[in-house]
Amino acid sequence: MPDSFEYTSNATPADLAARISACTDACVITHQKPDGDAMGSLLAAVRMCRALGKRAVGYIAGAVDPNIQSLAEPGEVRHVSRGLPGPSHDLVMVVDTGSRSQLEPFLPWLEPRRDSVILIDHHRSGDDLAALRLVRPECASATMVVADVVRALDISMVRPGGSAHRSIAEAMFAGLATDTGWFRFSSADSAAFALASELLALGVDKSTLYRQLEENERPERLAATAQALASLRFLQDGRIAVMQLRPEDFERSKARPEDIGGVVNSTMMVGSVCVSILMTEQERGITKMSFRSKPRGTGQPFFDVNVLAGQFNGGGHAQAAGGRVKLSMDDAWAMAQPIIEAFGPESADAQG
Repeated sequence: MPDSFEYTSNATPADLAARISACTDACVITHQKPDGDAMGSLLAAVRMCRALGKRAVGYIAGAVDPNIQSLAEPGEVRHVSRGLPGPSHDLVMVVDTGSRSQLEPFLPWLEPRRDSVILIDHHRSGDDLAALRLVRPECASATMVVADVVRALDISMVRPGGSAHRSIAEAMFAGLATDTGWFRFSSADSAAFALASELLALGVDKSTLYRQLEENERPERLAATAQALASLRFLQDGRIAVMQLRPEDFERSKARPEDIGGVVNSTMMVGSVCVSILMTEQERGITKMSFRSKPRGTGQPFFDVNVLAGQFNGGGHAQAAGGRVKLSMDDAWAMAQPIIEAFGPESADAQG
């Protein structure tokens, strides 16, 4: 990638709408282990294309939370473990990421197709993967960016007959709600609430969605949370909480990788905690890290965890990010501890 590359928009929603209108067969992909916004963006894009009469399918990779998977209808999404997309697609859409490291399973198929790739994202950093990019870091979710393309296409966000169930609107609300912590995070600004209001007016059932996505876990989730909390340690006089899940913890709890989504948030109820970190070694020799921080304006120092994640081959957002190192838990912790201990908050001026 040339040094001059900037991960910014080089296209408008109208440009992407024109490219989508011209295609016949679209493939939509997103980052490994898709969260609610990744799945919501993917499904909204697939449904958007199908509403135009195009063939379209989404591909996912990695562990997928069954609750998030349940947003899809049969035939809308395939897992890459069953094979990469075929040669028939004349348009590829990448949503909710622009990072090569997050798209690793797709790269052999994706990179030779750069000229037929469009990218829709809301992250601040990414790679040169697409001919056309619509990148809006000010948006609280990638589905907010997809919404701009839907408006440019001038198509309905609900199904024929007016139902919002399994619609573009439902997929967009799921992404928006989950990526803002159900509108608790500071990213849930007036624009996010305006889109939420529009989608609710179209008939999206937020109560049913909340139960489907947030109150539908397996008992193993609680067992994994208990194992994580048993490892809890505090750094920087209680401002940073660190938990660990080792291979034997997964064996004891019988938890699967898709069961631990949200466990990193367990320590955020502690008043002194500004940053929560969950380190997991589910596959021996590879340690993944999830980072969360409390928002600005809470009377506490603000830590931009995207900066911290960048030191562990990762990235994300200021309040939610992730990283990955090819080390065992013990070696990863030996490497990470001094970095975390030295990690500082934004200056008071930066916090405003």
